[in-house]
Amino acid sequence: MEMTEGLVIIGAGQAGLQLAASLRERGYEEPIVLVGEEAVPPYQRPPLSKTFLTGETAAASLFLRSPSFYDSHHLTLLTDERAIGIDRTARRIALASGRRLAFRKLALTTGAAARIPPLPGIDRPGVAALRTLADAEMLRTNLQKATEIVIIGGGFIGLETAAAARKLGKSVTVLEALPRLLARVVAPIVSDFYAEAHRRRGIAVRTNVTVAALEGDASGIRAVRLADGTRIAADLVILGTGALPRTELAEALGLACQGGILVDRFARTSCFEVVAAGDCTVHRDLDGRMARLESVENAIDQAKVAAATILGLSEPFSVVPWFWSDQGDLKLQIAGYNGGYDRIVLRGDPATESFSVLYYRRDQLLAVDSINRPADYAAARRLLAARVHVPLAEAADASVPLKKWLAQRSVSP
Repeated sequence: MEMTEGLVIIGAGQAGLQLAASLRERGYEEPIVLVGEEAVPPYQRPPLSKTFLTGETAAASLFLRSPSFYDSHHLTLLTDERAIGIDRTARRIALASGRRLAFRKLALTTGAAARIPPLPGIDRPGVAALRTLADAEMLRTNLQKATEIVIIGGGFIGLETAAAARKLGKSVTVLEALPRLLARVVAPIVSDFYAEAHRRRGIAVRTNVTVAALEGDASGIRAVRLADGTRIAADLVILGTGALPRTELAEALGLACQGGILVDRFARTSCFEVVAAGDCTVHRDLDGRMARLESVENAIDQAKVAAATILGLSEPFSVVPWFWSDQGDLKLQIAGYNGGYDRIVLRGDPATESFSVLYYRRDQLLAVDSINRPADYAAARRLLAARVHVPLAEAADASVPLKKWLAQRSVSP
């Protein structure tokens, strides 16, 4: 069976749905087919590692649109379908089901997959990664039965699931291979804060450790063995070991990939007639650095740019990136890129669990991390967008609102 020519979007996550919705909102009338590997319609992923695990959020509330949305916007949603080949010359896509799709325009929003480390015992029952709704449903069930949880990886997913498991009253240990938590994204002062904050909440945090094997038998996991011989009891192991961008189709098409599908400011791949957006992409930030952002906000913003490109409009990606992580009652909000920073400014006292860290390079504000301090975060986003200079010495005074510098320079909201 071959479907009508039009736009085919491969990947039915946040970016794919946003691209389709943005096109319809802006008057695009050609057929749109959205192809998703999962058996369910597009849904929110952030709650999967937080309130969904604790049972506070139901699966039905995760779906991004109602079933009627797809009909009313003339979108063909194919779930439980996987693209296995693309003929760019003939403009045909082969699906695993045997179905064929013809396309005039093509978008890749293929997302990312959980990175599974090659550890002995990784395939044992009781070892779980968390990327999809199906993963989260299985993990939620397993969490109810488990008592001793070991989480491998001290990044956002690892710490969010740790907080959720601890809220359920479980014994939780976090193992991080690097010397500190969240090492790739925050300053040491923030890493140290999170390590101590989670310990205060009863979570064992161990950094600078190497996992050697996962021990157990055919019935399940029993322990995590470290390289130094230490064994940590576990009846459930959660992998928070990062994600790998899904670039298989892009590579088969001959598109440039550098740790993700390489796109320009217009969401165009190295083949300008193919656009890409979301977790699968890598692009140059406003300062020319290569960046791959795994966030809902980036997926939405980049998809909107891709929609404009498909419509023949010139609307380059230029927004300040932002991100959040809820770890129990600790809300981290990040705005900007801190890559290349040479100085930080601390606003507030980490002991109060409400503070911000401002990142600077050559006296220019680059980014902010705010923990339970939303006013700082909101002001910093606007300051970064306007590239307003905020003096380091004055910024350290937590009693002076950051929005002061917006008012002084008459920057509009």
